[in-house]
Amino acid sequence: MNKIKITVIIIFLLCLQGVVKAQEVVNYDGYFQVIGGKLEILTDTNSNMPIEAAIASKNYIKSKTDFPNLLTTNFSYWVRVTLKNSSANKTLGIQISQAIIDYVDFYQETDGKIVQSNFSGHRRPFYNRIVNHQSFIYPVNVSPNQETTIYLHVKSGKQLILPVYAGTLSQVFEHALRKDITFGIYIGIILVMILYNLFVFYSVRDKNYLYYVSYLAIVLIAQASIEGYLFRFLLPNYPAVADNLIYITTALIGFAAIEFCKSFLDSKHYTPKMHKISYIFYVFYIIQIIFALCGQYNTSYVIMEPTAMLSALFVLAMAIIILRKGSRSAKFFLIAWSFFILCVVIYGLKDFNILPYNSLTDSALLIGSAFEAVMLSLALADRINVFKAEKERSQEETVRALQENERIIREQNVILEAKVEERTHELSEANHELNITLDDLKQAQTQLVESEKMASLGQLTAGIAHEINNPINFVTSNVNPLKRDIDMMLEALTVIEEISASDASTAEKQKKIQDYKEELDFDYLTLEIKHLIRGINEGANRTAEIVKGLKIFSRLDEDDLKKADLNEGLESTMVIANNLLNNKITVVKEYDKNLPLAECYAGKLNQVFLNIISNAIYAIHKRFEEQGGQLLLKTAYDDQNIYITIKDNGTGMDEQTQKKMFEPFFTTKDVGEGTGLGMSITYNTIKKHNGQIMVDSKLGEGTEFTLQIPIIFNVKAT
Repeated sequence: MNKIKITVIIIFLLCLQGVVKAQEVVNYDGYFQVIGGKLEILTDTNSNMPIEAAIASKNYIKSKTDFPNLLTTNFSYWVRVTLKNSSANKTLGIQISQAIIDYVDFYQETDGKIVQSNFSGHRRPFYNRIVNHQSFIYPVNVSPNQETTIYLHVKSGKQLILPVYAGTLSQVFEHALRKDITFGIYIGIILVMILYNLFVFYSVRDKNYLYYVSYLAIVLIAQASIEGYLFRFLLPNYPAVADNLIYITTALIGFAAIEFCKSFLDSKHYTPKMHKISYIFYVFYIIQIIFALCGQYNTSYVIMEPTAMLSALFVLAMAIIILRKGSRSAKFFLIAWSFFILCVVIYGLKDFNILPYNSLTDSALLIGSAFEAVMLSLALADRINVFKAEKERSQEETVRALQENERIIREQNVILEAKVEERTHELSEANHELNITLDDLKQAQTQLVESEKMASLGQLTAGIAHEINNPINFVTSNVNPLKRDIDMMLEALTVIEEISASDASTAEKQKKIQDYKEELDFDYLTLEIKHLIRGINEGANRTAEIVKGLKIFSRLDEDDLKKADLNEGLESTMVIANNLLNNKITVVKEYDKNLPLAECYAGKLNQVFLNIISNAIYAIHKRFEEQGGQLLLKTAYDDQNIYITIKDNGTGMDEQTQKKMFEPFFTTKDVGEGTGLGMSITYNTIKKHNGQIMVDSKLGEGTEFTLQIPIIFNVKAT
């Protein structure tokens, strides 16, 4: 009887344990919400735990805050959350608004199966991301009243905070857009301050303005790096560079801030000892950069924050001392710098988990630097009043001196004329420099248009890895079994040689050899080796076909006029664009096999094909969430021209859009998804070939592009 009671108690405790450890479900009822407090976190001390082990682990600990702060460690972390869709939407969205997490592995598990995965992060190529945004946004397909579990594997060499939100995709995009607008306002404030102070510098030639402009420019670059915009817009294919810039620019801010403050406050005159002591901070900033460049990111980040706070407090103390010694400039400086230090301290205390993470503490640096920029500009503007007052006093003294002595008047006139000539010469040089700058800007504009021609190729290059990965995996998965089988064959040869060298009779030797072959299953081993070699051969051939398509598309000789097979160009373009199809679009190819070679710039035409096909795929995905999309590629010719037709059944265009579609910078895509130069370049390329581009589109039904390319390239008279 006692045994039965004990058994019942044990079963009850086990059941109770299962209840206690049961995973909490986040119920999504249609409202955008923070889900950080519902996250469960597992520390991966070796940073190599596979997803299967993470799913099976019972060691998750529930987050105690809405914004988990995992500090700065060498560990990685598994984070999971289960969502229940209690709304009518079929697609939800998950957003991690922390932009500079080094590695983020995303998995979606539904009914015990991994239905979606993605591997991105600030130290991986930008276009690995499902959504091209500096924060991490993941669409999650889950039917109403159904559940799905999200697993995140995160690791970072910087402060690791997880502000995680859930909502519909539109709600997530709206939240991301608000962040973008806020940063855009910040950029506007800083740029206005930069331009204003540059203008004043060219007027008064005070080096303090130049120091301040340099400081503001570095602050802008650093903030763009920390918020992920530099990686998103300028360095999407260079994650290591973008990530190292965070450590480098934050150190450079320290350099620039201290140099500006010393110059503005004239510390060399008022506080010569503190002026010399300030160079100690330069050593720490250099050490910070060295650690980052050596890959010691956690150490670099740990050095960065206390050094920044201590240097800011040092400058504050120096400004207070200088104010007490009668410096008028120090008063305005203290107002701006005190508020900035307060914001730096708030931001740092948030990283050390002393203050809670929220929109205010996360934006503390932006708010502080924007306020500082405005106030320091006012402080610099006050210097103009000081200069003006000094100039007026100088003029009064000059008048009195001129009245006292006519000789001094003549000397002063000579000096004044010399200064006017010198100033005129300086203005002439400045005007010349401005003209050079204007020419550089025009060249930069031309380079921007030219670089756009290959921008979409840059976006799609990551897709080539997906295309090549399948056949390469086919090869690599066969190598180890083949090595094993060959080792067994070699071992078999050794055994057979030993049997052959023995003193047994021929019949006994043959029997031993036959028995060993049956034990080894020699026939199956031979068949398996042939099968593995055939698999490796097929994978290598498929990889060669993909590389050949990419080589044809790239056309390193694209600036040369040559004869080319446009069927081949279309086919190589589809190799590049294949990963955009997502296995949801049917491609119909109606190529004329007798198509003649066209005299053309093959690389430029391939870019035209890619621009139109990319837009077609975008329009199809916009209309069809799942299956139903169709893309038609057709070629034909007559005596003088070749005709290429690219037709889709996507969203189509209205008449107003069709009228503007070839204008530079016009786009119907969402912010961040297109520059508006693709179709303008397409139009100019076709015109360069003396061809025509015809468009037939109906809103809601689809679009058909027909390109007319002359078989023989004729240069038109200008």
